[in-house]
Amino acid sequence: MRHLKRGNRLSRDTAHLKSMMHNLCKSLIEHERIHTTSAKAKELRSWVEPLITMARTDSQHHRSLAFATLRDQGLVHKLFTELAPRFAQRPGGYTRRFKLGPRHGDKASMEIIEFV
Repeated sequence: MRHLKRGNRLSRDTAHLKSMMHNLCKSLIEHERIHTTSAKAKELRSWVEPLITMARTDSQHHRSLAFATLRDQGLVHKLFTELAPRFAQRPGGYTRRFKLGPRHGDKASMEIIEFV
């Protein structure tokens, strides 16, 4: 039974998966658009969208929780001052994905994930 086993592990151990998702979150917040594989983009939504929802209410506690994921004070500042006000009236669904087609080297399906 798969009780309480949400998300895709992407064939990685826990430490590698968390590290990769933290880095993808940081890149997406910094550049607001990144190219990645479809599986990673799909999993990244479940990491980034709670950060945006949390940033909509600015408090010291929410800033510390965001810092625990991002580990960069500049990105936390950008999240709370630029991105969160942009999505203040939006109930959810802060990201969109566009299919790009297969990657040249290994035919992995590629996508662009960006903020709406």
